[in-house]
Amino acid sequence: MNPLRLQAIIRKEFYHLIRDYRSLYLAFAIPLILIILFGYALNLDVNNVETVVIDHDKTEISRDFISKVSASPYFHIAAHLPDTKQAAEYLDNNRTMVAIVIPPGFMKDIRADRTSSLQIIIDGSDPNFAGIIRGYLTAITEQYNQKLLVSFLNRQGLAKINQPVDGRIRVWFNEDLESRNFIIPGIIAIIIMIVGALLTSLVIAREYENGTMETIKSLPVRAGEFYLGKAIPYFLIALTDVLIAMIFGQLLFGVVMKGNFWLMLTATSLYILVALSLGLFISNVTKSQMIANQMAILTTYLPSLLLSNYVFPIINMPSFLQYITYVVPARYYIDILTGIYLRNTGFAYLWPSLSVLFAFFVLLSALNYRILRKEGL
Repeated sequence: MNPLRLQAIIRKEFYHLIRDYRSLYLAFAIPLILIILFGYALNLDVNNVETVVIDHDKTEISRDFISKVSASPYFHIAAHLPDTKQAAEYLDNNRTMVAIVIPPGFMKDIRADRTSSLQIIIDGSDPNFAGIIRGYLTAITEQYNQKLLVSFLNRQGLAKINQPVDGRIRVWFNEDLESRNFIIPGIIAIIIMIVGALLTSLVIAREYENGTMETIKSLPVRAGEFYLGKAIPYFLIALTDVLIAMIFGQLLFGVVMKGNFWLMLTATSLYILVALSLGLFISNVTKSQMIANQMAILTTYLPSLLLSNYVFPIINMPSFLQYITYVVPARYYIDILTGIYLRNTGFAYLWPSLSVLFAFFVLLSALNYRILRKEGL
């Protein structure tokens, strides 16, 4: 491999990037926009859910139950309504997500040691969101039931009765249960695919469409030199975007890496190489910028977003999709990001994912080299 020829190809690709403002926009502006949008907009936490209350009982116990709901950070009592008709209007107009209806005689039944009904209406337009709300309200109701049951048993007995089980829950890795602690690191995988795969999917196809590939074939340039010369500029750009994403994640959202920075850098470099190799492979095969761009979106960006265990858990997918995720490189990189950012795990735990990424890189590089050799380089 001749260093001078390699340097010439790298310089040529950098000059093209500088002249093509659209590529620079895709390389730097879109990743920054994604960080801000995903960080602020893609929030899976359920907080301050707009809630309305219809209290037909208006007694001490009904007000106490409402105060329990209001004290929770998950719910915000937006209005106290006189009847369920208005509550239905609130739900129809999307002004509330939850309506709590307390019937007349609520306290009377409880004081008489009888079961009292409580109606809770949830907007199920978003089933995941509604399921989380239902879980929170079920937990609040069960806690209130335990409080009333203990009070009843204490009235019946001679001594104070304590609950037999005292559950103490401790959350590891993401103690605050903030979704952004998982979303911000995961966006790095998406950024790498945009810069690495989408941009590089155009570079060789552009040479074919512009008619310069025949000129390159007539030059004393080898396949390995051409391959590396096309990949190195985008490797540096992708690595710069990753470092910017890490800084923005810490400054804007307070997401701090718990693991080793150099392990993160090594894993990221390996994943960038996989993305670059995949983009160049698409460009080699299609030889058309339009087709290459569409294929890159379908085979790199969308799978990285949907089939990587990033936004949607793989365990909830159909069996055939779960098998497909094994050939999505982002799945293994997301696992590495979670281990380094949240779990503070080292190489001893992450080597299986690193090994798979390395195998992807070797396979794609070999395919690219073989295709370029067949083209006459």
